Amino acid sequence: MTDKQQYFSVATTAISKRDYTSAHKACVEVIQAFGDEPHAYFLLGIIHIEIGQINKAVKLLEKSNGIEARPLTYAYLAKCFALIGDLNLAQAAAKHAPPTSLTRALDLDTVGVALSRVGDHEGALSYFKRALSINNDNPQFHYNYGVSSKFAGSFTQARDHFEQAISLNPNFYQAHFALSDLGGITVEKNHINRLLDASRTCDKHVEGRLHIGHALAKEYEALGQYDEAFEALQYAKAPKQQASQDALADYEMLFDYLQQQADSPCGSANKNLIKSIQAHGAQDSSPIFVIGMPRSGTTLVERILSHHSQVASGGELQDFGVAVKSLANTPSQHVLDLDTLKAAENLNMQEIGECYLARTAYLKQDGQRLVDKLPFNFFYVDLIRRALPNAKIICLMRDPMDTCVGNYRQLFSIHSPYYAYAYDLNVVGRFYLRFKKVMEAWAQKFPGNVHIQSYEALAINPSEEVPKLLSFCDLAWEEQCLHVERNTLPVSTASKVQVREAINTRSIGRWKHYEAHTLTLQKLLGYC
Repeated sequence: MTDKQQYFSVATTAISKRDYTSAHKACVEVIQAFGDEPHAYFLLGIIHIEIGQINKAVKLLEKSNGIEARPLTYAYLAKCFALIGDLNLAQAAAKHAPPTSLTRALDLDTVGVALSRVGDHEGALSYFKRALSINNDNPQFHYNYGVSSKFAGSFTQARDHFEQAISLNPNFYQAHFALSDLGGITVEKNHINRLLDASRTCDKHVEGRLHIGHALAKEYEALGQYDEAFEALQYAKAPKQQASQDALADYEMLFDYLQQQADSPCGSANKNLIKSIQAHGAQDSSPIFVIGMPRSGTTLVERILSHHSQVASGGELQDFGVAVKSLANTPSQHVLDLDTLKAAENLNMQEIGECYLARTAYLKQDGQRLVDKLPFNFFYVDLIRRALPNAKIICLMRDPMDTCVGNYRQLFSIHSPYYAYAYDLNVVGRFYLRFKKVMEAWAQKFPGNVHIQSYEALAINPSEEVPKLLSFCDLAWEEQCLHVERNTLPVSTASKVQVREAINTRSIGRWKHYEAHTLTLQKLLGYC
């Protein structure tokens, strides 16, 4: 071939067929024949995204931009940065690829998904809207628009686009669940018959079974049919029970290690390795970490704090774990694992703290405080305390049965390594007991850093508990913090609907709807 475009045609066709070897060969041949060609490096970047080598993809896309900066290349850089959890760089890349600069619906949707992934749902909506103006027949585009609409609080818009996604693809399982998750289910207006039809087509489709089963459970719950709801959950999760057992085995090793640290006199397994600069960490008092089991009230506390005039919300940030992982440089593919936690003991604590602060600085407004609400940061409590000794850590503790049943009822991210424990109710119980024991030990040892907050106390008596929370965080009292329903910030968690309501007690004791189905868990947790 002598025509550059012929090489590109071969490469793009090969990428569409997932023949990445042929695509790579064609791009290399372009560079050999015509010199540094920006589109060749761009396509090489796309290939490396597809094979999961994101860091390599970033280098190739940046090489392409170094030759000729193009909005298209920035669009896929935004995707890469979102995939590796760098919110700042993802948003910065997106600014170089505004909606009007992109002409293909897929490219617009790509940037929208990247922004949605990093929590910028308002920004994502403009990309999804333009994508649909170009191609209104793609169910995935409608679904993505619906997801960001839901997180941004535009529930009617979200319903409309989920329905359009389903009308275009009746087996779009995620759209079925997302629609049911919005609530508003009544005897007269529900989707149960449609969901039952969908369930017959997904028996051997594990992800489809999970989405449809959870959707059915939500709608049965709304109608007060709790036996049917629990049966739907059991059916949905049955194929994943072994995954829960496997996940618990991995978590047990982490909990054993953390418990040993928490029970040791110095709070560290390797105190002789900690030099004075490491022990002091980064001297910054802006971070507030809100942690705890999922479904324990972490989002409520984040909404309370972020309604304060001096506090910005970062949402569920991966940055502390990513900072630890990048500095530990352990070979595993997981951000959180035992080898990484052990390797972190040899790191400079100040460097960890400064790395985290640098990664999250852009989220603060005018030097204010910042709430990081990633529940699973409880695995890093000792590292947070040492790397950021002036940070405040608030751990939510909710009724054990409400917490465990709440985890079982929730459809968490299927592909996240964090949540695999939640497919088996009794595994959830064992996970909870380990979490509770280690967190109580940290709070007792470091009361100035770690505060245990009862969800029930907060919900029942917010006028007393909210001032205590603010005081612990060294924040002045502001009346508006009691009124979370007036907080207009987007919500990117499972609590996206209910936290827009005033603080209430409706969730307390919800587990009792399933009392007859949870006898083993009740015994495990000491209820009977």
